[in-house]
Formats: sequence, structure tokens, C-alpha cells
Amino acid sequence: MQSLEQELAEIAFFDGIAPEAVSLLAGCARNVHFNDGDRLFSTGDAAQIFYVIRHGTVALETFVPARGPVLIDTIAAGEVLGWSWLFPPYRWHFDGRAVDGVRATAFDAACLREKADADAALGYDLMRRFAEIAIERLQATRLRLLDVYGYGAR
Repeated sequence: MQSLEQELAEIAFFDGIAPEAVSLLAGCARNVHFNDGDRLFSTGDAAQIFYVIRHGTVALETFVPARGPVLIDTIAAGEVLGWSWLFPPYRWHFDGRAVDGVRATAFDAACLREKADADAALGYDLMRRFAEIAIERLQATRLRLLDVYGYGAR
């Protein structure tokens, strides 16, 4: 059986991070499991965790009046879920629901912020990686929301 440090070292998001930094990150992590339909988080809840999805798929949804829940994005194995823990007021902006059995590594945000504050290089590296993901996801989400609310190409 692999240690959490060994598991993290095999995740693409952590490629190039020094082994000592991976060890620090592992101290903030735990493995979690969600069954089909389980809610990982809800809009407005405190965002105190981010996830690396190891198996399964998570649906990001938003509630649209008169339509109900609308799919915004899906996060699959190998991808990172959640950047709301980075920015005050640390609240989720969407709902996250397991589409099928999800196995993930969950990272405690307060622990990560503390370690990133203490290790500037680690903090910079994490912020850079999350900024890349956030930009990519925000662009895709913006386009989906335009379609959801009927402003897409006609």
C-alpha cells in the first residue's frame, strides 16, 4: 500500500514540486470517498477543502429559478476541484455532486494556507498552479453560464 506522500507524488498537479513540499502537503491531506449522488459541497457553504479527484466524476451545478439544477462543468479523475478556499470569504459558488463513486484526496484549506505562509516557495507554486486552473475553468464556466441563461449564440 502506498503512503499519501507517494500518492501525491504521482498526481500531475504536483509534478515538479519538491519532495519536501509534497511531504508538507500530505500533512494537510486525507483520502475520502463519495457515493453516487453524494453532495461534496453546496453553494454558500464554507470552502475549507480542495480535492484532487482520483477516481470518478463530480458534477458542478448551479440552481436556476424555474429550471432547477443546471450542470456547469464536470471534474474527472486526475483533475483538481475547488479554488474557493483561496479567496475570502471562502465560500463555494456552486454545488458539487458525485456522479459516480468518487475517490479523492481532500486538502484542509486552513492547514494549506498556514504552510504556504510559512514556505513562500510552496505558496507561490500552489498559487501559480491554481491560477492556471482557475483561468481555464472560469473561461469555460462563463461560456456555459451564457448558454444557461440564454445569452449564447443564436
